[in-house]
Amino acid sequence: MVARPGRPAFYAPASGGRLADVVTLLHPPYTLWHVSYYALGAAVAPHIHVDRLLWGLAAFALAVGVAAHALDELHDRPLHTGFSDRALRTMAVVSLLGAVAIGVGGILTVSAWLTPLVLAGGLLVPAYNLELGSGRFHGDLWFALGWGAFPAFTGYFVNALAVSLASVLIAAGCMAMSVAQRRLSSAARELRRRTARVDGVRERTDGSSEELSVGALLGPLDGALAVLSLTVPLLAAALLAARL
Repeated sequence: MVARPGRPAFYAPASGGRLADVVTLLHPPYTLWHVSYYALGAAVAPHIHVDRLLWGLAAFALAVGVAAHALDELHDRPLHTGFSDRALRTMAVVSLLGAVAIGVGGILTVSAWLTPLVLAGGLLVPAYNLELGSGRFHGDLWFALGWGAFPAFTGYFVNALAVSLASVLIAAGCMAMSVAQRRLSSAARELRRRTARVDGVRERTDGSSEELSVGALLGPLDGALAVLSLTVPLLAAALLAARL
């Protein structure tokens, strides 16, 4: 079956226009998902500092929600939005500088030990999304480390100013979740954006059959991603509510 052009992601609005471009670019479900890792890290810290929690959430929303996605679209236009290169650069620079400014504020008011985390975050976003170094920073491992383990560990450390078994375990758990996300989303992108035709028939053991299609193959992947993008924020909110 021939694949038909469709939405660039499961969350993208069906109709066009500037508002649709904004929603598509910002990846709201994924942004909330990744920012929730910071909240999960904070939730397992011995004490939650509400101001550090809120500023950290804002920093990661700017970095992974706006800057990273703007740079990704600037690099090779995977979402086909109508934003100009100049607009994407402006969004990326302003958002990343805002995130770094929040980090610098944390260094000055909380602890100088936050410096390595601020530097790592500021470098990781352009390195991954612009595929610097011939793409060696753009892979499954770097995604799992940068978008899963890093925010979770940072959320813990910003509140505890220490490394513990809990910080390692929450980082490892969020990293594993990011691996699952990456495998699902990579397969979905392959079908949605790079598949021109699907041929074949699925034959069941009961003798019935089903013609293969892009939609049938894509449905379970998009469905799992949509549910997980809701599950992780709900778990983070539940843990924070219990702690606070």
